[in-house]
Amino acid sequence: MIRRIAGLLFFAFASAMACAQSGYPARPIRLVVPFPPAGATDLVSRLIADRVSANNPSWTIVVENKPGAGGNIGLEAVAKSKPDGYTIGMGQTANLAINPALYATMPYDALKDFVPIALIAEQPLVLIVNAGSPYKTLADLVAAATTKPLTMASAGNGTVGHLAGELFARRAGITITHVPYKGAAAALTDVMGGRIDFMLPTPQAALPLIKGAKLRALAVTSLRRVDAIAEAPTIAESGYADFVAIDWKALVAPAGTPADIVDRLHLEVERVLQQPATIERMAAEGSSPMRGSATDIARFIRAEHARWGTVVREANVKLD
Repeated sequence: MIRRIAGLLFFAFASAMACAQSGYPARPIRLVVPFPPAGATDLVSRLIADRVSANNPSWTIVVENKPGAGGNIGLEAVAKSKPDGYTIGMGQTANLAINPALYATMPYDALKDFVPIALIAEQPLVLIVNAGSPYKTLADLVAAATTKPLTMASAGNGTVGHLAGELFARRAGITITHVPYKGAAAALTDVMGGRIDFMLPTPQAALPLIKGAKLRALAVTSLRRVDAIAEAPTIAESGYADFVAIDWKALVAPAGTPADIVDRLHLEVERVLQQPATIERMAAEGSSPMRGSATDIARFIRAEHARWGTVVREANVKLD
C-alpha cells in the first residue's frame, strides 16, 4: 500500500512538473458542453470548471455551450479540435453510449476519437407516477401492466429515460406504450395530469415536484438509494436484483492530446471531486462523483457503449 501511494504521488508530481515545464496552460481552456445552459450537464460542467480554476488561480476554463443532435454537435467540435489540451468536452451516456446505435450516421467515433480525462458524476433516474395514482409501489405498477399496457412518457426517443424504461419493461416482462415528448417539462406535466402512467426523469427534474406532492417516486434506478429521495427504494430492492441504469458524465479530450496534459487534467478534476463541497452539491441534486483511473474510464465507456447499443437495437428504437 505504501509503495502504491508513493507511486501515485510520484506520478502526480511528474505529471505536474511536465506540464509546468511546457507552460500548460498558457491560455484559457475551452470546455465544450453539448447541451443548453442551465441544464444538468451545464451545471455540473460549470461546477467542475469553477472549482478547478479556484484551485489553480492561473487557470481559466471557459464553458461553451454547443447543443444539438442529442449532444453530437458539441462532441463533434471536440473531436475535430486540435489535440493540444485547450479544448475538452463533457461526454455522457447519450453522446458516448446511446447515440452511436441510435443515429444512422455519426460525426465521430465515440471509442476512437477521444481520450478520457475523468469520470465526473453519475445519477439514477426516478420512476415516478402522479401523486394521486393508484400505484403505491413498483409491484403495483407491474401488476397493473400485466393486465393492460401502461403508458410511459419520456423527454424524447432514445433518451436515457426512454431506454431505461424499455430495459425495465423487458426485465419485468411487461408491455408498455412509449409516448415521447419534446423535452421533460411537457412529459412531466402530462404525468402530473394523469394522462400518462409513469416516467423516468432525472432527480433534478423530478425532485421539486416530488417534494411538492405532485408526483410520487416509486423507485430509483441506481444500486443505492438517493439521499434526496430516501423514501424511494431502488428497483433492485423492489425485486429486480442488480438492475441499474444510470446517467453519467465523463470529461474527454480529442484523441492525440499529449498524455502529460491529460494526466494533469485528470489530477485536477479528481482533486475537485474529492472536495466535500463538491460532494454535497452533487448529492443535493441527486447525483454523486465518479472516480477511476484512465484504464477504468476507458473500460467503463466501452461497456456502456455496448450495453446501451444492445438496448437500442433490441427495443428497435428509432429517432422518428
